[in-house]
Amino acid sequence: MPVVSESSPSPDARTRLARAAVEAFSTRGFHGTTTRDISTAAGMSPAALYVHHRSKEELLFELAHVGHLRVLEMVRASVATSDDPVEQLGTLVEDFVRDHALVHTGARVINYELAALSAEHLAEVVAIRHDIDEVVRDVIDRGVGAGVFVTPDPHMTALAVLSLGIDVARWFRDEGRWSPDEVAVHYRLLALRMVGAVG
Repeated sequence: MPVVSESSPSPDARTRLARAAVEAFSTRGFHGTTTRDISTAAGMSPAALYVHHRSKEELLFELAHVGHLRVLEMVRASVATSDDPVEQLGTLVEDFVRDHALVHTGARVINYELAALSAEHLAEVVAIRHDIDEVVRDVIDRGVGAGVFVTPDPHMTALAVLSLGIDVARWFRDEGRWSPDEVAVHYRLLALRMVGAVG
């Protein structure tokens, strides 16, 4: 989910604020982070955040909204690579998990700080999350219909698959035992076992 590119040269003020917010929210939590913390980490004056965002909550919403839309695009693209539900689910899970490992700090913020959003902003993000869930559920439903998946509750299985992938952002560390690719390949195998993939 890179909500902001980590490699763009000389980032603009909004990008610097976004990067600083991700780091601050990930270490202190939304409620433990002040607007001054974010602005200072971005190398800007304490009031700089308000030039670009009405509030700290609006900045979190922008991060979550952009990040979730990007993930929705990614899972749709993963499914579009094949007509076979087994391959679709495998590719989707591999891409989803690799992404959550590669950008674990940002993914952790946009998945675990949602309670700080206003009701209106939360509803917008939840709607995108529902769309992501629907993509996964549709693949599983089609696999069950084609006789290549065996699971009594495709909806619950879709939620379980996504929950496992999201949680990678919580525990993954760059200096850890496994690479993003290793985790992604292993989770692909786990997901296909969860749906009882046949063949």
